[in-house]
Amino acid sequence: MFPGATTDREAASYVVVGAPLDATTTFQPGTRFGPDRVRKFAETYDDYDRRTDSRFSALGVHDAGDVRPWDDVEAYLDHLAAELRSVVYDDATPLLLGGEHTVTYAGVDAVDPDVLVVADAHLDLREAYDGNPWNHACVTRRCLDDLGVDRAVIVGARTGSEAEWERAADADVEVIPPEDAREWLDALDGEDAFGDDSVYCSVDVDALDPAYAPGTGTMEPFGLEPREVRDFVRAVAPYADGFDVVEVNDRDDGQAAALAGKLLREFVYAHAAGENGPGE
Repeated sequence: MFPGATTDREAASYVVVGAPLDATTTFQPGTRFGPDRVRKFAETYDDYDRRTDSRFSALGVHDAGDVRPWDDVEAYLDHLAAELRSVVYDDATPLLLGGEHTVTYAGVDAVDPDVLVVADAHLDLREAYDGNPWNHACVTRRCLDDLGVDRAVIVGARTGSEAEWERAADADVEVIPPEDAREWLDALDGEDAFGDDSVYCSVDVDALDPAYAPGTGTMEPFGLEPREVRDFVRAVAPYADGFDVVEVNDRDDGQAAALAGKLLREFVYAHAAGENGPGE
């Protein structure tokens, strides 16, 4: 169980779902261990958050456990989306723990947002990778082309194929490189940041510089700082109808998992404060 996720499923405002998919990792595998590893390294965090004056255990979080994958990735994603859609139907917010980034497709499918806002080192805009359109390197492309997402904002991206950069030049994609992330976050501060658009928030831990999160499948230097990703989650959370943190593996001493668990908590604190904060 994710620490502090003590609410019964029927009464939950937030539902944690693990998705330990590890089918298409192209360099260092191990994302099958990601959800449990995130839970483990979140055990030491204090329940109380001074910034929002709230307790995580009082915000209605339930941990529904893992949806175990199988070899057919497309079929698994359909099944995972159905599980997450049941959370949405119950007027709760899904919190997805990956697993490789491909699982974001299921979260987006369940939430049906207008905008996908993702922190990621990679564009993930390939039509296919090694002939497979369900590879983790294609997930943002699948969300745009197959699920009808109107726009993708990719924060922290610093690498991609030539074809991906050409796709990123289209009007429905906005790329914020790491060096511009702070300026983008500052500009996002405001009640109408996304207008009337619904939002899904995804964090691939490889968005962070690998000095901070080495436990991930495809490390890419010159990435985001932990505080930048924390502030990214805090800024987007009040507008988001779903959240995931993905690509954590077991190839470090817990740095990536500790960050992922903290980011999930930051999302809940900020989301709850945005909807039910003082004066609202």
